[in-house]
Amino acid sequence: MEGTIKFIRTDGKNKDFVENCRLLDMDLDRRVGKAIKRDKYNKFNQLDEIQEAIVIYKGSMPIGGGAIRKYSDADVELKRVFIRPNYQGLGLGTRLVSMLVEWAGELGYRRVILETGELLAESCAVYKKLGFEVIPNYGPYVNMPESLCMAKHIPGR
Repeated sequence: MEGTIKFIRTDGKNKDFVENCRLLDMDLDRRVGKAIKRDKYNKFNQLDEIQEAIVIYKGSMPIGGGAIRKYSDADVELKRVFIRPNYQGLGLGTRLVSMLVEWAGELGYRRVILETGELLAESCAVYKKLGFEVIPNYGPYVNMPESLCMAKHIPGR
């Protein structure tokens, strides 16, 4: 597979972003689907409200992506972050999340919030490395004990 790595800003309607989200859902079903009934999360992962997304390409092949979505005037929520398995462990997820945090700052948000789960240890490690801290579960995740919510204040905001 030839090509340089590119991070391209887009939105939730981008076909490569949509496909990456489908692969994320398949991966989550495989990894945590036996422990967690994931269908209750579907309504919180709709792509129609996503205006800011990034797709990662190696050459012309999409290999990952993620997005931010407005949660409140001050907070933006990190959504649908996934790097395809062959490209995990190369620092792409860390770089992607950093770029999404930076974009949130450009848009005037003061904080990035997210929901993940303790079963997703690799994701939790990336978020902690980038300065995200565990917060009380927010919004729709308040009564979901398998959810782990985190936040990061955007530097300079």
